[in-house]
Amino acid sequence: MITDTRKTTPGLRVLEKYAVKAGGGHNHRYNLADGVLLKDNHIAAAGGITAAVAAARGNIPHTLKIEVEVENMQMIEEAVACGADIIMLDNMSVEEMAKAVEYIDGRALVEASGNMGDRDLMEVAKTGVDIISIGALTHTIKAMDISLRFKV
Repeated sequence: MITDTRKTTPGLRVLEKYAVKAGGGHNHRYNLADGVLLKDNHIAAAGGITAAVAAARGNIPHTLKIEVEVENMQMIEEAVACGADIIMLDNMSVEEMAKAVEYIDGRALVEASGNMGDRDLMEVAKTGVDIISIGALTHTIKAMDISLRFKV
């Protein structure tokens, strides 16, 4: 599944997210309330992945998912152990992603992220990840030059 990210042009989020859907892609979170995404700063501030996930679970409804951004195998192991719903593999090589997918083994959804717009997406998909998120779908698109002229 190819998804966008939350990175959109101010004031144009609805249109940019609609364009992704119209083009056959899927939307990631629309806003911060749609799910918990624990990134490096959140993890550091909480004192680790386990503490960050526990704090999030204690403060959200049971209906929200928790996604954890990871950078290495040790972080993946901790994210799986503490029950993260989605594990985001950030800027990993294809080989690292394949190893991560094998280790996670269906215990969480696996998302590949980090400069995916510059990568061979078929190779990334072959690793077995569930989701490939591409920020460039919304944040680097050049606007079309459109005008409306009336003939009278």
